[in-house]
Amino acid sequence: MIELVDTTSAKIAAEFVRGRKKAGSPAMGMVMTLVIVVPEEDAEDAMKAAREASHEHPARALGVILGDARGAGQINAQVGTGSGWTGETAVIRLKGEVVKHAASVVLPLLLPDSPVAVWWPTTAPEDPAADPLGALAQRRITDAAAAPRGKSTALHVQCSTYVKGNTDLAWTRITPWRALLAAALDQHHLKVTGASVTAERISPSADLLAAWLHDNLRVTVDRSTSRGPGITEVVLETAEGPIRISRPDGKLATYASPGKPDRPIALKRRGIPELLAEELRRLDEDDVYAAVTKRLRKAGK
Repeated sequence: MIELVDTTSAKIAAEFVRGRKKAGSPAMGMVMTLVIVVPEEDAEDAMKAAREASHEHPARALGVILGDARGAGQINAQVGTGSGWTGETAVIRLKGEVVKHAASVVLPLLLPDSPVAVWWPTTAPEDPAADPLGALAQRRITDAAAAPRGKSTALHVQCSTYVKGNTDLAWTRITPWRALLAAALDQHHLKVTGASVTAERISPSADLLAAWLHDNLRVTVDRSTSRGPGITEVVLETAEGPIRISRPDGKLATYASPGKPDRPIALKRRGIPELLAEELRRLDEDDVYAAVTKRLRKAGK
């Protein structure tokens, strides 16, 4: 990594070019720009997660750390290639007046003719699409479960400002649950008369899963509390008996259904790199997530 002190976007871009020439790979095979907007205290973990996700999605990764906006503007950066990354990376620290114009620093560093994703690993703007950095992107990724406080509120705020291209890792976390539940109904062809979701008291993912079930099954979905971790049980009530997926340890689930023996199913809680990689696979609108955010908006009124 090369340290650039009191630098500019042009100098950071020039360092990218120098690094590519040194590596002997002018193109680097990068498919997108990933902008990570993160506080200093969370930057190391976020960049590590982005590095692991880059193995599936080679990208120019720009970590943007917004410091104190008072005083004279200054841009400091660490720029490099390799070191576990499949593309280029820069950690850009802004302070002073330039903090208010972060988009103008990032814009010249975006890969031309390639999609842009912006990820807020912890605190996210209330309206990501209206945020100056978010406005640069086709994909805007938040994580209500990582909000420092008010996780449920954070989720409802994101739902209230949803536009095409927005997503939240709280939604990504329930992909395996949704797949299992859909498969269970395909196997049994039973009418569901009620449902319940059991999870930690504050679990944005459980709220989303309950809304998804209600939207698709048109039944009342009870929300119960457990010690976790995360979602621990989902039950679909039918005339022939319950379809139950129970995961008390966050790793292995038990699948029970009418007239069938119970069987174990791997349902391990996934880490941030895997969740991020899943979201970067698609840059079109997630129609199902859009419908669920609409349901939660209505429920919150």
